[in-house]
Amino acid sequence: MAAFRVPKVWLWRWRRNPLRRRSDALEAWVVLVAWALTVFGGLFTGLAAAQSVEHSLARQRAEWHSVPALLIADATESVLMESGADRVWVKVRWTAPDGSARTGQARVRAGTTEGTPVTVWTDPEGRLVTRPATASQAQLRASMVGVLTGLGVAAVPWVCGRLVRGRLERRRMDQWDEEWQRFGPIWGRKTG
Repeated sequence: MAAFRVPKVWLWRWRRNPLRRRSDALEAWVVLVAWALTVFGGLFTGLAAAQSVEHSLARQRAEWHSVPALLIADATESVLMESGADRVWVKVRWTAPDGSARTGQARVRAGTTEGTPVTVWTDPEGRLVTRPATASQAQLRASMVGVLTGLGVAAVPWVCGRLVRGRLERRRMDQWDEEWQRFGPIWGRKTG
């Protein structure tokens, strides 16, 4: 025997129907708003976050520059043995854009001797900074931040919509229980 299939009726919750309850129409609007906020909110927020990160990293590439520095101390092997890394933190000296001598810590290869020239990165004020991200690294970082931010923002209306739909479903089931309590005994009587 073939299964009886009923054609799917699109947008049935918005159509006029004597069996449609107010909760059906409310649920339809909740679903529509939740999906719209999920898709568009997540998309626009993700794109804005990605653009902001990419702009910030591009600004760093433009403003930060490499300067020569000299090691003030030897990069000892003992620190290397403890940490297990091939680079160690050592004090360095460089000249800031205003001409003043500055000192700070930079990572260099273990075993480098005092007085060895190294390259460090500084900001416009002459403070030590990390090497800026390349254009491809910046694009990857911006994409990752955009995706994660978009997903995080999209999750909020989606979860809220699911919670509201669950509450509406529980309320609908409670109403059906009340109606069954009222009409169930009438249907249970024997006739005839």
